[in-house]
Amino acid sequence: MSQSSTSLSKSRSSDKATPSTEEPNRAEWLERLDGVHLHRTDLNRLVMDYLVTEGFKEAADKFRLEAGVVPPVPLDSLDERIRIRDCLQEARGRVLEAVALLNGLRPELLDNDRCLLFHLRQQHLIELIREGRTEEALAYAQDHLSECGEENPQVLSELERTLALLAFEEPQSSPFGDLLHPSQRQKVASEVNAALLEDQSTTRPQLSVMLRLLLWAQDQLEQLPPGAPRLRYPRVTQLADPFPQQ
Repeated sequence: MSQSSTSLSKSRSSDKATPSTEEPNRAEWLERLDGVHLHRTDLNRLVMDYLVTEGFKEAADKFRLEAGVVPPVPLDSLDERIRIRDCLQEARGRVLEAVALLNGLRPELLDNDRCLLFHLRQQHLIELIREGRTEEALAYAQDHLSECGEENPQVLSELERTLALLAFEEPQSSPFGDLLHPSQRQKVASEVNAALLEDQSTTRPQLSVMLRLLLWAQDQLEQLPPGAPRLRYPRVTQLADPFPQQ
């Protein structure tokens, strides 16, 4: 092959675009985000959907007035869900009151969702232990939770963790102290809210679904099989600060 042919071949090869393997830094990524055009009305609907499905009635009403977005359902329909959530999340968790409200709103829900029923009963047991009502806690566990543990090994494990709190003088400082943290109440309240939404044929908040899909996609990319090309991309590591690491 002549020297000119070799040079031409090299020239053509160099003209081919080579995909970049460098991960864009924060500034480049934000610049790309600025280039994505989203309609404000779509964003407003997304925010309103989140506020309504999560039961933030007051915030939804203010947003309705400020942004002129019509809620997907009448805001008054949120009242019962909010009352149930508040019963579960208050400083003195009123679980039995929440269960009564839930049965009044959706009588068959707890009959059909035994896992949710267990978690509500477990939460009431936790509240009894928190208040130092040991004898009541043991009697309640025997009467309302022992059968659940016999039917399901996972439930039995959760029940054992809960009852283990009774073995410590300061259960908050025990290895099972997370059960006494406010986040445990919020977890149960969120589970109840999700069950009500599903029972009412209402989808989960679209914003939450999108964030979960984002994290799922990142996880899938991290688990590519050996030999597959490794992709470099900005990663969201904290939902509270959803900017890519540099």
